[in-house]
Amino acid sequence: MNYPMIGYIIGNLLKVEAGLLLLPSLVVILYREDTLPAFGITILILLALGLPLSWKKPENHGVHVRDGLFTVGLSWILLSVFGALPFVLSGEIPHFVDAFFETVSGFTTTGSSILTDVEAMSHGLLFWRSFTHWVGGMGVLVFVLAILPRTSAQTFHIMKAEMPGPTCDKLVGKVRHTAMLFYSIYLVMTIVLIVLLVAGGMPVFDSMLHAFGTAGTGGFGIKATSVAFYDSAYIDGVLGIFMILFGINFNLYYLVLMGKSIDALKSEELHWYLGIIAVAVGLITIDILPLYGENLLRSFRYAFFQVSSIITTTGFTTADYSTWPIFSQSILVLIMFAGAMAGSTGGGIKSSRVAILCKNAVRVLRSMLSPRSVHTLKFEGKPVEAQTLSGVHCYFTVYMLIFAISVLLISLDQYDHVSNFTAVTTCLNNVGPALGVCGPLGSFAPFSSFSKLVLSFDMLAGRLELFPLLMLFAPGTYRKH
Repeated sequence: MNYPMIGYIIGNLLKVEAGLLLLPSLVVILYREDTLPAFGITILILLALGLPLSWKKPENHGVHVRDGLFTVGLSWILLSVFGALPFVLSGEIPHFVDAFFETVSGFTTTGSSILTDVEAMSHGLLFWRSFTHWVGGMGVLVFVLAILPRTSAQTFHIMKAEMPGPTCDKLVGKVRHTAMLFYSIYLVMTIVLIVLLVAGGMPVFDSMLHAFGTAGTGGFGIKATSVAFYDSAYIDGVLGIFMILFGINFNLYYLVLMGKSIDALKSEELHWYLGIIAVAVGLITIDILPLYGENLLRSFRYAFFQVSSIITTTGFTTADYSTWPIFSQSILVLIMFAGAMAGSTGGGIKSSRVAILCKNAVRVLRSMLSPRSVHTLKFEGKPVEAQTLSGVHCYFTVYMLIFAISVLLISLDQYDHVSNFTAVTTCLNNVGPALGVCGPLGSFAPFSSFSKLVLSFDMLAGRLELFPLLMLFAPGTYRKH
C-alpha cells in the first residue's frame, strides 16, 4: 500500500476536522459558554498531528482500490476519536466510550444517542453534535477531495469507498469536480431547508441543526421529544419531504440540472424507493387510524413523517411509534433494512440491492419452472453483470453475518430480544431510535461499554458499506502484493 499517500490524505483530513471545529467554537463565543477550551485543545491536537503528515505531498500519489478502502476505514475511526474529545474535555459526556458512541453516531448519520437529557447540553456542543451529521452525510473525505488541489484521478477509489451504494459514478471528468458538484447540490438543498423551517416559525438555531440532521439523514434531536416538540404539521411536512429528497441518488439531481429530468424520472431504483414509501405510508395510515380518532389526515401526517424518517434512516420522530400496533411497528422495522437509494446520504441495504435481490429471486424461480428458457436479470434497463450480482450477494451475506454476531454479543447485557434485535438493526442501518429500552423516548445509555463499542462498529460498518472497515482487521491488507 502507498502509506505515504495514505498519511498525506489523513493529515489533510485532520486539518479539515480542526477547521470544522471552528464553527461550534464560534457558537460557543456567541452564546458566551465556557466550553471553548474543549474545542481549542482538540483543534491544537488535530493540527499537531495533521500538519506534519500533510506537509509535503508524496511523489507517488496513486491510490488504488486497497489503499482507498483502507484510507476510508481508518479515517472514519480517527475522525470519530478526535471528534469525541470536545464532549469529554467539556465534561458534558465524561466517559470516552459514551462520547465515542455519540460521535460515531453523528458522523455515520445514525442518530442513536446515549444522552438522557439532551436539552441540558450547551449550544456549542449541540451544534457540533448535529453538524457531524452534515459532515458525514456526503462523506468528509469527499469534502477533502473537493478542496484538495491537483487531486489524482485514482483517488476516485476513495470516493467510491465512501459513497454508499453498490455503484458510484463519476459525474464529470475529474474527481475533484465531482466532489465539488456533490457538495454544491448538498449545500444548496440544506440552505433551502433552513429557510423553509425558519419560515415555519422554527428558531434559526433549531432550524440549522434540524437541517443538518435532515441533510445527512442523521436525526439527532435537540429536544426530548424530537420534532414532536414543535407540534407543527407544516414542519412535519417540510422535514418529511426533504428527508425523502436527501434519500435520492445525487446522480439524479445532476441529470435534472443537465436538463435530463425525464431520464431521472425513469430510474428504476427511484420507482422502487418511492413505491416502498407509498405502500408503507398507506398501510400504516390505515392501521393507526383508531389511535387518532379515525382522523385520516392526522394519521397520514404521522405515518408519512415516520416512514420518511425511517426509510431514509434519518430517525427524527413526531410520535412514539413503540405504542403503535405491532403491524405498523413491523413495517417500520422492515423498511429500516431497505434504506434509501444508492448514492444518497441515507443508510440501509439500499433500494437498488433490495430490487436486485428480489428480481434475481424471481428469475431463479422462473428458471426452475422453465429450465430450458433463458432469463436475463435486468436493472435500470440493462443486464446485471455477474460481478455486480455477486457483489450484491456477497454484501448481503457479510451483512447478515455481522448482524447475527452483533445481536449475539450485545445479548450479554441481558436485555430483551426486541431491544437487542432492533438496536443492532438501527445501528447497522444507520437509522437512530429502535424499540424496547432504546425506543423513541429512550436511549442507548443502559447498554454496557462493550455493547456500545460493538454498536459503534456496526454504525461505521453500515455507513461505509462494510468492507472498508473490515479491511482494517484483515491480515491480508498489510501484506505486500
